[in-house]
Amino acid sequence: MNPRRVSKPIQIGRVTVGGGAPIVVQSMTKTDTADVMSTISQIKELEDCDCELVRVAVPDAEAAQAISAIKKGVSIPITADIHFDHRLALMALEAGCDGLRLNPGNINQPEKVKAVAYAAKERSIPIRIGVNAGSLPRAANPQLTTAEQMVEAALKQIRLLESLDFDLIKVSLKAFDVPTTIEAYQSIAQKIPYPLHIGITEAGPPRTGIIRSTVGISTLLYQGIGDTIRVSLSAHPREEVIAGYEILKSLNLRQHGPILVSCPSCGRAEVDIIKLAQEVEEELLKIDKPIKVAVMGCVVNGPGEAKDADIGIACGKSRAVLFKKGKKIKTIQEKDFVVALMAEVERF
Repeated sequence: MNPRRVSKPIQIGRVTVGGGAPIVVQSMTKTDTADVMSTISQIKELEDCDCELVRVAVPDAEAAQAISAIKKGVSIPITADIHFDHRLALMALEAGCDGLRLNPGNINQPEKVKAVAYAAKERSIPIRIGVNAGSLPRAANPQLTTAEQMVEAALKQIRLLESLDFDLIKVSLKAFDVPTTIEAYQSIAQKIPYPLHIGITEAGPPRTGIIRSTVGISTLLYQGIGDTIRVSLSAHPREEVIAGYEILKSLNLRQHGPILVSCPSCGRAEVDIIKLAQEVEEELLKIDKPIKVAVMGCVVNGPGEAKDADIGIACGKSRAVLFKKGKKIKTIQEKDFVVALMAEVERF
């Protein structure tokens, strides 16, 4: 794995982004932001799974003004997502948002960007320049590749902000196409000092969206690129957060809650390993401490294959061996598999 790219740290509320701080997991609400109670409720669900930043859509003045009330009911920083109308960004700043996302594809007139930058600078509020392949500026050069157009759009807005002595900047360049996204981030990472938010936009429902997002995000993280991540899914936003932490855990970039090791099952298995692994996975969601748990389908090879697990179970016909760090603790009956395993996890 490449060393992580060094970026200028910025502060979004109480969360540090870039500058060597842990890679931040964020999400976006899927409620009507103007519905304050519904939005607070969803953000609290995100807080419960350790989401660290949340973005809310601001399509109108009512949504912008609702940010003030929403902030009173939650504890994580709120970024206002702004498109088309720069006045909504000004309203969101007045309402106390912790960050802004501007899309240079639909807010790129210098005077409007200046107005937002001055108001944000006065409050020390960072701006994310959020470029999307699907909403590039109309003036984009058609002779450039999509990735090149994305980089050009971001750099143009960065230069404008820098000319205003504004450097509380975060950048994202997202596309549905994974190679395009990777190319864009690789290019801009060499050109700017600012932190990068990475992700694959409109990745799809969980089954395919997690795969597409993981391929793109993990490739960039492995190359040392990325300071915050979002796994964009057509699902409840907590699924985005869970997937985000799993990506970071798989690359040993963050420790967050349990890791489940489970064999895929085969004709040698004498119990329903798939069902057992699913039950254990559900139980592990209740635990926030880092622990590696193994569910294996072979008594002979199970403990050896998962010897680095803290606690594990290796199943045979109607019974299983419960093991700790690869060493047998005791034998348990099938009816006690989940209860005994989780009891040992709690003790550990």
